[in-house]
Amino acid sequence: MIGRLNHVAIVVPDLAAASAVYRDTLGANVSAVQTLPEHGVHVVFVELPNTKIELLEAIDAASPIGKFLQRNPAGGMHHVCYEVADILAARDTLQAKGAKVLGDGTPRIGAHGKPVLFLSPKDFCGTLVELEQV
Repeated sequence: MIGRLNHVAIVVPDLAAASAVYRDTLGANVSAVQTLPEHGVHVVFVELPNTKIELLEAIDAASPIGKFLQRNPAGGMHHVCYEVADILAARDTLQAKGAKVLGDGTPRIGAHGKPVLFLSPKDFCGTLVELEQV
């Protein structure tokens, strides 16, 4: 069902500083900042040869990422994103197997302009999983 690893998301308290670390210290290509108010984040993508790193900064303390930062002030790994060919079929299969889809189960448009869903970390070894239709 799942395809390739699309990205690993890391929450950071300062997106400009984190971007500089990846760009200036590690020599990576870092995208321009995108603001996604519907997700409560500012985001950049660090392009790697085989995947991406998504750096997330909270728009405000009330966003889910803001709440994550309250518990983890230095930031940290937030989720992994796997590609799927058909997000609705993946959702239905996972729910039939007992996995919990977060929210109301309706895909939302993610940072890549494609439908995404999140799966409960309780069902996936303590890791928040995002599925993105490609």
